[in-house]
Amino acid sequence: MEDNKILKVIYTFFLGFLIAIFVGVGISTFYEAPKAPEWQNGYSYAEKPSTEEEAKQKQFNKEIEQHSKAMKPYSRNVSIITLAAAVLLLAVSLIFEKKIKIIADGIMLGGLFTLIYSIGKSFASEDSKYTFGVVTVGLAVALYLGYHRFIRPDKPRKQKRK
Repeated sequence: MEDNKILKVIYTFFLGFLIAIFVGVGISTFYEAPKAPEWQNGYSYAEKPSTEEEAKQKQFNKEIEQHSKAMKPYSRNVSIITLAAAVLLLAVSLIFEKKIKIIADGIMLGGLFTLIYSIGKSFASEDSKYTFGVVTVGLAVALYLGYHRFIRPDKPRKQKRK
């Protein structure tokens, strides 16, 4: 009997992890990140670079800076998408918590892992006000979920009158 409980815990974590990966891979598949520039021809640091090599390096530095600027709104957008997915997953877990508890728990963990990913991507946007908003939503969701799942007493069922 104890083995079954351990297997349920492992399954719940595995399902949550897999759901978070599914969301992340889905986003990267359908909303691709800006392509990073690639350095074409390197030079040796043992000797002084030629003016042509220095010009290539300056151009590459500009491309890196442009890519960095393009990644900030991309990270913000990914954070928005994952935040919405996390809230949706957590709502689904609450809907099914009484009917299929083990799957609902896995979905809940997947939502929480996705929420963590969303917060991480919000930091990459380098917009502190936006990050504060995402963390605030994450905190509110975590508090509500904790109250709903662990503290709130079950409401007594209404009895039918005869």
